[in-house]
Amino acid sequence: MPSMPSRVPLPDEPPAHPGREHSDSEQPGPAPCGSERSATGQHASGPPVDEPPACPPVAPDVSLPYGEHPDQIVDFFAPRGEPAAGRGGPAPLVVVLHGGAWRAPYDRQHITPFVGFLARRGFAVANVEYRRGSSLPQQGADSPTAGRWPETFDDVAAALDAMGGLAKEALPGADVRRTVLTGHSAGGHLALWAASRHVLPEGAPWRLPSPPPLRGVVALAPIADFRAAVERGVCGGAVTQLLGGEGRYQERRAYADPAALLPTGIATTIVQGRTDSTVPQEVSEAYAEAAAKAGEVVGLTLLEDVGHFPLIDPAADACAVVAEEIAQLAY
Repeated sequence: MPSMPSRVPLPDEPPAHPGREHSDSEQPGPAPCGSERSATGQHASGPPVDEPPACPPVAPDVSLPYGEHPDQIVDFFAPRGEPAAGRGGPAPLVVVLHGGAWRAPYDRQHITPFVGFLARRGFAVANVEYRRGSSLPQQGADSPTAGRWPETFDDVAAALDAMGGLAKEALPGADVRRTVLTGHSAGGHLALWAASRHVLPEGAPWRLPSPPPLRGVVALAPIADFRAAVERGVCGGAVTQLLGGEGRYQERRAYADPAALLPTGIATTIVQGRTDSTVPQEVSEAYAEAAAKAGEVVGLTLLEDVGHFPLIDPAADACAVVAEEIAQLAY
């Protein structure tokens, strides 16, 4: 099992919890598959909807831990389909980070229909779990809050650092040299953050000495710019909760906000629905503008009449657009 990296304390970091913790995951039961949904995420009859794919979870081929906590686990899915014409060779690896406002009730299971879709498109896929916010005493809340500081970031960094070895063990045929990182919503934030670790402030425990070995990042409706997200109250104040509250927001933002960690030098594309009311397109546009000011071009694909969840719904045309954006970087 890969060891957790050594780390230095961050601002106002709480003491480590002794012993092995229980998982914060709440495993959802299977739901009927949303086969009646249209290309944009609208049911065949009735008003448009914007909700997670109504499909049962897709089981992985292999699961491997990257740490001792139950949430420190990666599910691997072998490629099940043939790549498009002209895209031969070993399957690229797509690393997926799920969303859910960094809150404990929303785990990796809800994104497995999307993961299975990518596997059928000929990709090897790694679906990463990480510790999320719960009703922990130090968070001062009675209901799940957004994220854990610093554990959420510890986990994503540790998972990505271990990914090459884990993927070779789980999926020997995968081409880890062609790794694309993707994530949805809060997972889109984590994907952008993970690709920027080499530009973190000096002394940050997650900082890398050089850019991570990625072909690129495809962020799906990401919480990409914290200022823009806070101004719009995205996910019920989740950004402020993630950073530990208003008193710690400004100090910790420099370590966590992708819009403050530019340029990365890594090919980055954002896919965003124009009718997304969960993470409005202005949040993605703010990130793209911040990148431009830093001298970097970020691809921004805006999809008409598409909300938040069709991007990860295999029954929606938007999901095929996402797969193609990933393929453009992987091949």
